[in-house]
Amino acid sequence: MIRVLICDDEPLAVERLRDLVLRLPGTEVVGTATDGRAALAGVAEHRPDAVLLDIEMPALDGFDVVEALAGAEGTPPLIVFVTAYPQFAAHAFDTGAIDFLTKPVRLARLDTAIERVRRALDDRSAAARLADLAAQVETLRAERRGEPSQTGHLWVQRRGENVRIDLAQVDRVQSEGEYVRIHHGDASYLHREPISTLIDRFEPQKFVRIHRSHIVNRDRVASIRRRPAGGYTIVTDTGELLPVGRNYRAVVRTLVGKGES
Repeated sequence: MIRVLICDDEPLAVERLRDLVLRLPGTEVVGTATDGRAALAGVAEHRPDAVLLDIEMPALDGFDVVEALAGAEGTPPLIVFVTAYPQFAAHAFDTGAIDFLTKPVRLARLDTAIERVRRALDDRSAAARLADLAAQVETLRAERRGEPSQTGHLWVQRRGENVRIDLAQVDRVQSEGEYVRIHHGDASYLHREPISTLIDRFEPQKFVRIHRSHIVNRDRVASIRRRPAGGYTIVTDTGELLPVGRNYRAVVRTLVGKGES
């Protein structure tokens, strides 16, 4: 059963979403909220698997809620943004949202989003035990050989097999709570380790943390764009857009070869 929390500042929108969710098999609504603060309280109380989250809300908007959840302890819920403004889509996916729905939400489209949530949850569950075991085995082997734990590669689990990843060839890493999504060429792998500890495995001359949820290979940075509202967005050589967090803006200067002023 997928546990869903709904947050929208319009009560009628909340009721419509509740009705649609309850029409989908294997889902339940564990709570509702009409503003960002109530959404954070609801997540803490109900521990939902996913949040259907409006973007445009007073005080704390949807992006503020995601930022707060990213800094909280434990595994955050998966986020499905819901908004009447499709221009927010690119930014929404930059935050790591699993899907983006535009109002009025249709049942078939919501069903697709919930299925994406279901697959992501299955990935987490299936990968967790083998990923933990692989990491423990690799650390033990390194200790027996008298090598440091930073081996230059990482073992991750995918579809019942353990895959060896050369860390120097990783393109980027995106946080998903206690897990990370490692992008390596045409493939991506879910690995159970917080991004805050994984960053220590990478060579600092080659990789840089640009956001609490993003690490990028410096060689994959194609350009840096200044946002109209302030801050920066990094464009990779494959055209992906990665946000630069407020606390990481000084990193931009190092990427373009300038020291801090």
